[in-house]
Amino acid sequence: MSEAVQEEQRFFRDDWYGEEITGRHYVRCEFHETDFSEAVTRNSVFTDCVFGNVRFNASRHTDSAFTGCTFRRCNFFDAEFTGCKLVGATFTECELRPLRVTGGDWSFTGLAGADLRAVTFQGVRMREADLTGADCAGAVFADVDLSGAALHAVKLPKAELRGSDLSALDPLNAELAGAIVSPEQAAVLVTSLGLRVRA
Repeated sequence: MSEAVQEEQRFFRDDWYGEEITGRHYVRCEFHETDFSEAVTRNSVFTDCVFGNVRFNASRHTDSAFTGCTFRRCNFFDAEFTGCKLVGATFTECELRPLRVTGGDWSFTGLAGADLRAVTFQGVRMREADLTGADCAGAVFADVDLSGAALHAVKLPKAELRGSDLSALDPLNAELAGAIVSPEQAAVLVTSLGLRVRA
């Protein structure tokens, strides 16, 4: 049974280290310099919340939602998100490595300029996400829906991209050296270059 919704509360330097956060709902709350290290969230909802200088190190999030949330200078070292919804969330000056995301919906997320080297996104919906200028070298985007995503100047050298929707990717405005794609994806990229493939 979920707890009552907490609205417009401000948490400052709270210690939530290792806490089990289940079935909670926070709306327009602010979390500043709070320690969520090794915390676990399940079926919890954070709506339009602000997280500033929050530590999410080694935290685990399952079937939770962080919709419309703002993350500024937060640390997600070794964090995992499974089946979570982060639609419209924005990340600014955050430490996101290493991060593992499995399933869920990260559409419309703001990750422009983010350092996403060697992070893993698997089976995630990232429609219209903003990855402009993001450094995704060696990252895994496996079976990810990137349709409509902003991918200008994105860096994807040696990234694993098989199974993902790359229809929004302009090969002339991205770094792709050594990236791994399937034959079907290669055809999409070649077509976007204006070439015609014939047997």
